[in-house]
Amino acid sequence: MNGIHPGVKVLKPEEMSAKEDWLSIVKGFEREEVDELLSQTFCGHCERLLHDRVLSIANRKRAKKLSISSVDSTQSDDIPDGCLESCIQVSLNNNGSFKSPGNIHSGSPKSYVDKISPALMDYKGVTSLSLSRSGTSLENGMHENSPRENELQAEEQKERLRFLNVGRKTNFTHFERVNGKNINVVQGLELHTQVFSDEEQKKIVESVYEFQRMGQKGRLRERTYTEPSKWMRGKGRITIQFGCCYNYAVDKNGNPPGIIRDEEVDPLPPVFIDMIKRLVRWHVLPPTCVPNSCIVNIYEEGDCIPPHIDHHDFLRPFCTISFLTQCNILFGSNLKIIGPGEFAGPFSIPLPIGSVLVLKGNGADVAKHCVPAVPAKSVLLQNFYHFQENGREQDSLQLLT
Repeated sequence: MNGIHPGVKVLKPEEMSAKEDWLSIVKGFEREEVDELLSQTFCGHCERLLHDRVLSIANRKRAKKLSISSVDSTQSDDIPDGCLESCIQVSLNNNGSFKSPGNIHSGSPKSYVDKISPALMDYKGVTSLSLSRSGTSLENGMHENSPRENELQAEEQKERLRFLNVGRKTNFTHFERVNGKNINVVQGLELHTQVFSDEEQKKIVESVYEFQRMGQKGRLRERTYTEPSKWMRGKGRITIQFGCCYNYAVDKNGNPPGIIRDEEVDPLPPVFIDMIKRLVRWHVLPPTCVPNSCIVNIYEEGDCIPPHIDHHDFLRPFCTISFLTQCNILFGSNLKIIGPGEFAGPFSIPLPIGSVLVLKGNGADVAKHCVPAVPAKSVLLQNFYHFQENGREQDSLQLLT
């Protein structure tokens, strides 16, 4: 039962002798079980120590292959080994099953969810995640490259190149007189281009259209999907909310604009969580304010968003992502409404397809922004936000696990 052969005793933590310590157990693990162990969450110190040890082993292997006599290997001497041992022991305890080298573990392979620490996902060097997933052998600290390891290294190199090709513009400037002071009202805006490839954009858009079909069939929670009747130009865009229920105006129950705490919507779907991981990993958004909600706007030709400043129930920074068709966002402390879907403002930012516009500082809190009537039949904008749960900010890093 549960993948353990009948008659084989499964050890409990308190039953382990001094000889049958955690290292002996780990040495008896099969490859998939080592993967499971390494996918567990460690404390920050132990993640760094494990990261450095893996790099040291990898460097020795490279040196051996290239016949290099000396290698610069990294070691974090300020982290006690006992801390790492403790974390691994806790990971084993949480697993609920133990296996001595002589035990037999049968059963089908499992798929394990990666637990990503954004602090380790900096493409200036090799990541601990990709190395830990490569089937590392803990015996003698050596193992041969496997096809899976080579595949992971190729994927990492490909992502590194894409990361280096991301365009970043952060020096937006437009001064206006506000409250008697001349200030840059678009300070804090950042535009990141080429964040999502054509293939990724297609997958994201298809997912959004699937959510739309689910909403039309009543398969999403009531406040998740909204499709108002289009009674005039610029009115009637479809919205899909994940993670929190946001009220745009005073509703029939008298709730004011803002997040409604006692209403539930569907949680963030995996496709959006993957996007958020990309944004944090590529330094588009900081790991201190990881989005935990998303509002999707589906536009038909002529739809718009009127001038506004995003509610402060949502923490700064937040971001807008455009798909399908390039559109413009207007900024200014005093935007004018000319007609249905027609606005005038002093500063305009074109949003290339697949780009990410980050809003913070004056660009989020002083300048209003709006989207004039879109020129194409369908445009998607996704706003990723972080909001506080019950008045307290969530641990942002936990949202990525």
